[in-house]
Amino acid sequence: MSAPINSLEQILTNAASGLSAQTIRMNTIASNLANAGSIGGSEESTYHTKYPVFSEVTQSIGGLGSDDQPTGGVRVTGIEQSKKPLEKRYEPSHPLADKNGFVYATDVNPIAEMTNMIAASKEYQANVEIMNTTKNMIMQTLGVINTKS
Repeated sequence: MSAPINSLEQILTNAASGLSAQTIRMNTIASNLANAGSIGGSEESTYHTKYPVFSEVTQSIGGLGSDDQPTGGVRVTGIEQSKKPLEKRYEPSHPLADKNGFVYATDVNPIAEMTNMIAASKEYQANVEIMNTTKNMIMQTLGVINTKS
């Protein structure tokens, strides 16, 4: 009787990993939005769009019979920085201008970042719904087990 409960617990674990990953994604997007419109004196010192790198986590659940069932989740393995060239503008009077009078504008696109934030928020909410549904299924399963005892 514990196999269904273990399977449901694994679903909770997977959804929790999704919540964690989406939280990091939303924090990265917030950082990007906070730096939208920023200017720097060199390409290296100017803020570049950042994005999380997701990796699938796979493992086996032992003890479920002769066939171990694959399961998994997701995790953030790093935060990457855009390699896209920045816009270079000639503004010799700007305090951050380099010796040639150029400043560099960040590559953050606020509209794309807001779209990305909406998607991350929906994916976060989907994981919350998975957790709530799974919790209800666990409670129902425990109820059935208790009535048979």
